[in-house]
Amino acid sequence: MNNLVDIQSQIQKLQKQAEDIRAKEFDKTVQEIRVKMEAFGITIKDLQASSTSRKGRPKSTPPKKSSAPKSKRAGVAVAAKYKGPNGETWSGRGLTPRWLASLLEQGRTKEEFAIQS
Repeated sequence: MNNLVDIQSQIQKLQKQAEDIRAKEFDKTVQEIRVKMEAFGITIKDLQASSTSRKGRPKSTPPKKSSAPKSKRAGVAVAAKYKGPNGETWSGRGLTPRWLASLLEQGRTKEEFAIQS
């Protein structure tokens, strides 16, 4: 066992043994899992639902916390400044909504949709 060929041969034998053991234990393990699932009334849907939270993260992974400071006014509703032809509204903050962006592309102006105080 002093040379590379001997070591590689031994690795192949050990891998074969590991595969044989896994194959023998696989069926036994599946049967044990089925027995426990039946005893507890667990379904495949239960397993799928419990493995991830609603946002797709594993339950054991806590959500990442933002390092950005929280504004005292975060979540405060702001009065609409613009109103679209179908009743859509926009406060003027954040990204331009699609309805307004498409109208602007048609040559219209934001001022046309401004809500008069």
